[in-house]
Amino acid sequence: MLAVALGVAELAVPGVFLVFVALAAAITGLLALLFPPLTLPAELVVFGAWSVVTVLVGRRWYADYPVDSADPLLNDRAARLIGQEVVVIEPIAGGTGRVRVGDSDWIARGPDLPIGTRVRIVGVSGSVLNVAAAD
Repeated sequence: MLAVALGVAELAVPGVFLVFVALAAAITGLLALLFPPLTLPAELVVFGAWSVVTVLVGRRWYADYPVDSADPLLNDRAARLIGQEVVVIEPIAGGTGRVRVGDSDWIARGPDLPIGTRVRIVGVSGSVLNVAAAD
């Protein structure tokens, strides 16, 4: 019954996680049918073990066969910034300064440049933008 409930929840909630837990529940249910004297604590242990196994297999599957996307950077805001031209708002001195990206300010690392210089974002390291002088 848990397998069916998890399968239905997977259909209702976007994502691809519950399907592996549902598979573990189905395996546990099948083992409970094959071995009726299986106690509840034993079923919980079997379910937990199979949950770990199926989730690891699923992670491996999606690593080996990634799902194509029309917008692969959809959830990676920082990576979307690479290539944009922005303006230095606090001089880059000693390799560090600040740039304006849209309506927010970001710490920037790059060559020493004065305020008002246009720079291109060439990389992102955490919340720090790596910049180079724009052509």
